[in-house]
Amino acid sequence: MLLSIETLAALCGFAFLSGFVDAIVGGGGLIQVPALLILVPGAPVATLLGTNKVASAMGTTAAVIRYSRGLTMDWHLAGPAAGAAFVCSILGARTVSALDEALLRPAVLVLLVAVGIYTWRTRDFGSVHAPSIKRGHDIALAVAVGAVLGFYDGFFGPGTGSFLIFAFVGVFGFDFLAATSTAKVLNLGSNFAAAVYFTATDQVLLAAAIPMGIASIVGATLGSRLALARGTRLVRGIFLGVVGALVLKLGWDLVA
Repeated sequence: MLLSIETLAALCGFAFLSGFVDAIVGGGGLIQVPALLILVPGAPVATLLGTNKVASAMGTTAAVIRYSRGLTMDWHLAGPAAGAAFVCSILGARTVSALDEALLRPAVLVLLVAVGIYTWRTRDFGSVHAPSIKRGHDIALAVAVGAVLGFYDGFFGPGTGSFLIFAFVGVFGFDFLAATSTAKVLNLGSNFAAAVYFTATDQVLLAAAIPMGIASIVGATLGSRLALARGTRLVRGIFLGVVGALVLKLGWDLVA
């Protein structure tokens, strides 16, 4: 499918914004997927989702690299969890054709509302980095988190980044900045798995995905730099904004 220069430029603009926001708190799909659906209406939805995943994987890679240079990453935790997310994301993508994803929408909506309210009301939530799980136990728990949310990302997707950040803050005792950087590693695992799956099944518009991915890399690099410079308060505020946007989107989908 041939795209006009104007359409490609608009897609790259949205990809830049998506990469910027996603690098800070996740939720870039809220920007990039609707842009693809609106600007490329003639393409199959699965192909547009595959294009989104390839571009997102490129941006997420840039964010992980930037965070790893600016923070001391907990790789012994993030590595195995990302591996579990990779495998289970493929399983989720293969399962989506056999189950009705619409059944998830009400449950996810309720969970996101609860996450948003708890974060908003607990003012010091995620402000201090104080890991609370003993070494040894934390890897098994992180793998479980990666497996469950990796499967969910491949199967349905919306809110994965928010749930990952909330899990690392609430369960592991990370601050928002450390939780975001660790969540990006897991996101990379699930995004890369989905990108490989869609590419292997020839469901990617490479003519759009590659330039969008480059724009996403630029946005992700700037977003992660801003998060590192401004710290947990900025991340917490944008996190609440993204969770609110996800709640509105899923609520609108249910009503529609």
